Amino acid sequence: MDQPVYKRVLLKLSGEALAGDKRVGLDFEMMRRVSEVIKACVDLGVEVGIVVGGGNFWRGAKDGGGKMERTRADHMGMMATVMNSLALADVLEQTGVSVRVQTALEIRAIAEPYIRLKADKHLSRGRVVIFACGTGNPYFSTDTAAVLRAAEIDAEVILLAKNVDGVYDADPNVNPEAVKYDSITYDDVLAQHLAVMDSTAATLSMDNDIPVILFALEDPWNILRVIRGEQIGTIIKR
Repeated sequence: MDQPVYKRVLLKLSGEALAGDKRVGLDFEMMRRVSEVIKACVDLGVEVGIVVGGGNFWRGAKDGGGKMERTRADHMGMMATVMNSLALADVLEQTGVSVRVQTALEIRAIAEPYIRLKADKHLSRGRVVIFACGTGNPYFSTDTAAVLRAAEIDAEVILLAKNVDGVYDADPNVNPEAVKYDSITYDDVLAQHLAVMDSTAATLSMDNDIPVILFALEDPWNILRVIRGEQIGTIIKR
């Protein structure tokens, strides 16, 4: 079996990815497929941190639609990430993976509070750590949370598993002639306003020199392929 090229990674999963084709709620078959791949990564000795979005339940300011105070709407989005994190943790445990959920907002009855050194210890011992509640602050996306946690745990790469197979110079759903990049710099992503991640997340990743690989989650085994160094999706770096 090919050996991994990364020892510690931060995997970002969108809430919609956990919902499968339904795009809302939870698709346990999809989560089982993802969990099996994560187990394969852990069995190879890869240390895996995960940040999960909450868009399959609530998308903060977008779903608030100006009818709610922004901070409260964002807090609801954080709670959505907790539901997803607990569900994913349960499926991972059923798959035979040791896992811990840590939350940026304290919910001690159901999960550990986020403590960087404790997260580092869990990862070093082969446990998967799922980081919930985003950064714990309103106005920041879970993409930004993924970059922040990646920097804090010294992840070598951020794996951005989405519903698109890479970064394009235009929306491929709108423009059939859109060109896919194999590699692109953060400067170009920001200058062209490409919809990879929000600008705060992109800038934070660039400032901390953490590469991001964006690829399609349609086939969850792409996670393992990327960790083994296969050219899949688009790599974003300096």
